[in-house]
Formats: sequence, structure tokens, C-alpha cells
Amino acid sequence: MTATDVRVPAVGGRRTVPAPDAVARDYILLALRLEQHLPGLVDGYHGPAALKAQVDMDQRRSPAGLADDASALRARLPLEVAEPDRRAWLDGQLIALETQAAALAGDALPYLDHVTRCFDHTPAWIPDERFDDAAARIDDLLPGDAVLEDRLAAWDARLEVPADHLPAVLDWLVERFRGVAAGLFGLPDGEGVRLGLVRDQPWSAYNWYDGGRHSRIDVNTDLPVRAPSLPAMMAHESYPGHHLEQSTKEAEQVDRLGRLESSILLINTPESLISEGLADLGGRFVAPATERTDLLVELFERAGIASSEPAETRATAARAAAIEAQRRTLTTIGGNAALLRHVEGRSHDEVATYLRAVGRLAPARAEKRLEFIEHPLWRTYVFVYAEGEALLERWVEAVPEAERAARFARLLREQLTPAAVRSPG
Repeated sequence: MTATDVRVPAVGGRRTVPAPDAVARDYILLALRLEQHLPGLVDGYHGPAALKAQVDMDQRRSPAGLADDASALRARLPLEVAEPDRRAWLDGQLIALETQAAALAGDALPYLDHVTRCFDHTPAWIPDERFDDAAARIDDLLPGDAVLEDRLAAWDARLEVPADHLPAVLDWLVERFRGVAAGLFGLPDGEGVRLGLVRDQPWSAYNWYDGGRHSRIDVNTDLPVRAPSLPAMMAHESYPGHHLEQSTKEAEQVDRLGRLESSILLINTPESLISEGLADLGGRFVAPATERTDLLVELFERAGIASSEPAETRATAARAAAIEAQRRTLTTIGGNAALLRHVEGRSHDEVATYLRAVGRLAPARAEKRLEFIEHPLWRTYVFVYAEGEALLERWVEAVPEAERAARFARLLREQLTPAAVRSPG
């Protein structure tokens, strides 16, 4: 998908898609019909083309009617779906769709209640002290007389990837992570990704899953691309993040188990919390903390920003890795900003000031973050990154270290829900 339009990708072009059972069929139809009222809800579709054609040809169903459809389909699950994991997954997804349809029909819940029903998870306020502590650590790593935001901006300017180097750097990172993920988790047959650069989007990068084991990954160049941020970004979008998850689930859930509901990917549903959480968490498997300095040294060299002195490049890379770890904490401030904007009713300017003062974001990056937080679709979605990663981190780290890659692999192939992940065991 190009990043200048939001549409359902072409369907069924690479393989024969089996017919869905009645529940999967009605779930897909419901989601495609709701997409007509809420463009962007469907993040990808690689199921039967006939269902998409049917929705395109039918008269539009009202949001209130779609809320009723979701409720009625939920009531059928105990009778028509035998597998407990599938039934629980569908139930959570349908609650989210019913909630969004009801909001469109004029029966909107308060913001936080809406978020909870969409994700089967209630986000929490993060104490400002956590951001202050991260900023203090960055302050130690970037000493100087200027305010921290200015020092960070100057640091970032030193480590921007030149535009003419960016495509090759992205290709290299994706292939590197692909090799590591293959060894840890395995890869579906025939999978692959295509990379592109875009502008004028509220996100920094996006994976568009087209089906047939293939993804398109767009990187937004509205703002300069910081070299130290690229490993986490590309692991998130490719391996073992969104691309590997969706291609694995297509092979496992759709092709092997015949669960055609997994051929449609939906925003603002519990699967989003799992998907974004695993995409953020996955970076520590393909780029462990012990290897990040070496990774950044090579990245700087390939980007053409390395010093002529190897020792200086290594020192910069080590400091960049340490700073980036603290900045990941600072990025979690987006949830707080959304609560201020949509629960407390703070103004745009007040929240922008909060992002700059507490999150230590440069003015341009604070505005870009607010663009996401205020977007009609993404205003709900903002929580899935930090909340999803924290939830899945606790689940993965509940087993011995030697078993964690295998536990993470379950996230790639199973229909797990936030409730299942919260449960002990």
C-alpha cells in the first residue's frame, strides 16, 4: 500500500483461498462493512476476494446495524466455535468492533472505557518521575550547558542518515534481522518484504501486509531519520515484528488451521495490542543489548557517518546505544499525552508543552506525536506500543531465559489474547 492512501490491499492474488466457515465469513463481512464508515480500520486483507466484492456491491449497513451484527455474532460463538482459543480471540475482536460501531452510531463511551473495550486492556498513567529519571541519565551521557532538548537535537543532527544512504541501510538491516529471526523462530516458505520511502504521514514507519507471505514497509522521511533509532524501527516492522508475525499467522492460522478470520487485520482491536507489543519486544531478540554497539558501528559506517577514527566511532556507538535505551522510555509518554488530551481535555498547546517539558521532545517531534494522538483513527491506537510491550515482556520473562525465544514464537503463530497473556502459566 502506498502511504498516500488508506485502502484495503488487493486480495487473493497469490494463492487459492479456502472458503471460510460461517463465523469467519460473517466476521470478515462485518469488518469490511465497518471499514466503509471508518476508513483505516482494515489494516490488511488477504482473504476471499468474493467477500470484499460482496461488501462493495451491497448497500451500506448503518453503524447501529453493525453494532447489532457484532453483538449477534458474539452470541453465536459458544454454539459454533469449538476451540476455546479461537472463541476467546473472536469474542475480544467482536467487542472491539461493536464498540467502534456504537461510537459511530452516536453511542460513544468515555475515552478510557472505549480504549479498554477496544484492546481488552486498560492503560495506566506513567509517573512523570520515570521520564525525569530517563532524562537525567541522558543528561549524564550528553553533558553541556545548553538545555537537554537542544543537546539532544545537536546529537541527533550528528547521527542523521543521509537520504542517499537510507535505502541501502534499510535493506542491510532487514536482511540482517531476517537471518537472525530465521535461526530463532523459522520463516514461512516464500516470505519476503519490499521497502519504500514516503512522506506526509503521522507515523514513522508502517508495514502493509499484502498476503501471500509478502509485506511492503514504508519509512516516513518527514523528519530526519536518526541512525540509532533504525534497528528498533526495522525490527518492529520486519523481523521478528509485523512482517514475520503476519506471514507466520497466514501460514499457521489461515492455511493450516483454516481460520479465515486471521486473513483480515484490524486496527483498534485486541490483536493490535498483541501485534504492536510483540513488534516492540522482538527487537531484543534480533539485536540484543550486548550486540548493539557493534551493530551501530556497522550502521554508522554504512550510513557514511562514521568517524575516520575507529575508536571514536565505537565510543559514539556505545553512547548512542545507551542514549537510545533511555529514549525508548521517553517515547512511552504518548499514552500520558493522550490521556491529558482526551480524558482531561487539555488543549493542543498544553499537551505539546507537556511533551516537550516532560518527554524532552523537540518541538517538531512533539507536534508529530500530537498529530498521531489527535488523528481520528490513531487517537485510540496510541496505547498499544508501550502497553503491549510491557504486557508481553512480563509474559515472556515469566519463563527461564533459555525458553523465552520459544515463548515469543507462540506470539507469532497463535491467536493469543491480552486476557490469555495476563493469565498465569
